[in-house]
Amino acid sequence: MLKRSTIIAALLSLSSFVNGQTIGGDNTYEFLNLTHSGLVASLGGTNVSLNSNNINLSYHNPSLLKGTMAHQLALDYVNYFAGINYGLALYGQQITEKANIAGGVAFYSYGKFTEADPTGTIIGDFTASEFTFPIIYSRAIDSSFTVGATFKPVLSHLEKYTSIGFAFDFGANYVSPNRLFSAGLTIKNMGMQLTKYAGEERMKLPFSIEAGVTQGLEYAPLRFSLTLVHLEKYNLIHDTGNENATYFANSKIVDNILRHTVIGMEIIPVETFYISLGYNYLLRKEFYPGNTASGIGFNWGFGINTSLVNIELAKSIHMAGGSTHISLIVKMDKLYNR
Repeated sequence: MLKRSTIIAALLSLSSFVNGQTIGGDNTYEFLNLTHSGLVASLGGTNVSLNSNNINLSYHNPSLLKGTMAHQLALDYVNYFAGINYGLALYGQQITEKANIAGGVAFYSYGKFTEADPTGTIIGDFTASEFTFPIIYSRAIDSSFTVGATFKPVLSHLEKYTSIGFAFDFGANYVSPNRLFSAGLTIKNMGMQLTKYAGEERMKLPFSIEAGVTQGLEYAPLRFSLTLVHLEKYNLIHDTGNENATYFANSKIVDNILRHTVIGMEIIPVETFYISLGYNYLLRKEFYPGNTASGIGFNWGFGINTSLVNIELAKSIHMAGGSTHISLIVKMDKLYNR
């Protein structure tokens, strides 16, 4: 039988790969950091400030859930690599004039694995999958400020080992009166592992703090986003020994600051169509092999927005080739009326 620690560590590392995990195997439920939305993926993998009528944004910052997203149904699918697939279904509803709620389910399927005994003899197959059930709530303080929270129960099933836990996200969002500028802050994955994998120690969740700003141009079809990630940890360069300790001391401040930044740009020639680009410096630095030309860290996508549905497609480039994100946002009330 494969060692349970080997199975769990391997699967957790797969779920953390897309975001450039900075703490190695210290955390569990790393899949909570994965990006489902085609739009968000194309902007670098995360965004907590974009003021757009897109319910998928509320998964990254609960305060971005607006009343205009009521009756939106988001269906996201991600074709990762090595047989890994994951997705999200999310539906929004307005409670009062100032309060909104959304709920859904996210799944993560890691495919089928070959099981072998200590001698290497194959004795069968096993699967691994994880789920979370986000419940998102937001409330407008006034026309410019909104706050929100997300409760995420977690179910993780790796081979025959199961773990249950929960996480909370808290967010705030500001939008300028002319709607061209917006800012956001999210405190992500505060929670705990309630039941641990058999024989494993209880692990921390992938806690992080993200902040960002988005600026649109009044007379040009452009919108820019800057997101700062892992604000809870200043040093994102791995310290594995004296060599790295010297490396830190050699004024690598700019490199470390850039590891905290994700930049994105949208080109919106008409209201019903956009092209988006993103760059994740941390992802590139942690996964770039260094000896060949590579697009690691770059992302791109486009979307078509109609009165009934929005269709989004994005491509994120990784060391293993990349992931394809497909999002369909159905405006159920308008579809029903039609």
